This record gives sequence, C-alpha cells and structure tokens, in this order.
Amino acid sequence: MLYTISTKTSIETIKENMERRAKEHGFGVLKEYHFKEILKSKGFPIEKDITVFEVCNPSAAKTILDAYPEVSVFLPCRISLYKQNGKTTLSTIGIDNMIDNFELDSEIKIYMNSIFEKVKDIINTWK
Repeated sequence: MLYTISTKTSIETIKENMERRAKEHGFGVLKEYHFKEILKSKGFPIEKDITVFEVCNPSAAKTILDAYPEVSVFLPCRISLYKQNGKTTLSTIGIDNMIDNFELDSEIKIYMNSIFEKVKDIINTWK
C-alpha cells in the first residue's frame, strides 16, 4: 500500500533538493506541508519533523484526468519525508496497488504505473 525507503541522507538535504530532483523526473513541486509548524500553529505541537511534498507531472495529470476524473483523489502525488528509527524516511502511496480497484482501461493503468515508477525514481535518488 505504501512505497517506503530509508536513507542516510539528511532531511535538510532532501528538502533543499526535492524540487530539482522532481524536475529531473518531469515533475514540479506544487506545495510543501511542514506538519510540525502547521500543527504547532494550531495548538497541537508534534516532535517529529514531517514534510509532505505535493508533486505533479502536468501532462500526465491532464491525460489521466481527461479520461478518468475520479482518479483525481490520488492527485497530486505526495512524497512524505520524516525520521523513523533514526533514519530519514521517504514514502508515497502505492498507486500501483490501488488502481486495480478502479475500472480503468488497460492503457491508462499501464500509463499510471509508468508515472508511479517516476515518483519512485524521485524517492530512490536518495537510496
């Protein structure tokens, strides 16, 4: 259900380089959510530094949404960054497992899987 890796690369280094790495794989970073800051400002502080990056490949999004707008619940793609057991962790939703629950034509499923592979490639640059 999730695709997750651990790395020795620091959270700070990944934050500084996410936009460039995403761009190298045909994606842009739309937004960053810094949950530690967000929740602290709402009166619910957390200790963990958790950041979620929303990444988008506009061409892929258009192709998929033109054919199946219901898939929009999975967009944009999200990459989560946090510390777990002393290691930096990157994680994303395993779209490949989820799309099997949708009635999509096989070409779109193949295309969506290829896009998911690119999201994994972004994450794997820090392996």
